[in-house]
Amino acid sequence: MATKIRLQRFGRKGYAFYQVVVADSRDPRDGKFIERIGSYNPNTNPATIDLNFERALYWLQVGAKPTDTARMVLSRDGVLLKNHILGGVKKGAFDEATAEKKFEEWLERKKLSLQKVKDDERTKKRTSDKTLLEAEKEINKAKAAVLAQKRADIAAEKAAKAKEEADARAAADAAAAAELAALTAPEKEAEEVVEAVVTEPVATEETSIKEDVPTEEPVAAPAEEKPVETAAAE
Repeated sequence: MATKIRLQRFGRKGYAFYQVVVADSRDPRDGKFIERIGSYNPNTNPATIDLNFERALYWLQVGAKPTDTARMVLSRDGVLLKNHILGGVKKGAFDEATAEKKFEEWLERKKLSLQKVKDDERTKKRTSDKTLLEAEKEINKAKAAVLAQKRADIAAEKAAKAKEEADARAAADAAAAAELAALTAPEKEAEEVVEAVVTEPVATEETSIKEDVPTEEPVAAPAEEKPVETAAAE
């Protein structure tokens, strides 16, 4: 039975992740499989690979053939390199200790390389977040300025409207007062004329009466009468 190491697709549209499986080459891609040996998520940077190293190496040694994408996954975790080194040991090119040392050195370099990618991605994200934050601050500042201007315009409009209403009320009050004065002026003038007409003759009559009254002369006091008895004796 020809076996393959390949990927089975999971997830949703726009966010797919994969299971690394060993399956019969005659079965469909997402059909049944013999063994699941890991997972692969390309949505992160770097891509996240969780692989059972020993089982993947075992299947390579027994003749399983990886697909192109599965080969990339196995290569990044060093499975293909370990299989190649062990082949050199079997051929007597070097001993097992040297093979292990070579693999550890490669693994260390690979870890540093992956860590650098992670650090760069983290720095890039921080820079992007900072840029986005500054842009958001500018947007909020512009919104605040527009809102303040709008509030100022509303306040000015209210003040102008209140002044206009106050001026209109003052004009209406002045017009009403003028109209009332115009209506009451003839009556007041008539009252003044009547009062003048009534008051003037009375004053003239009183003056005439005072002029016609004769001046009384003082009356002389009567002579003192003598007693009756004295007159008879004479």
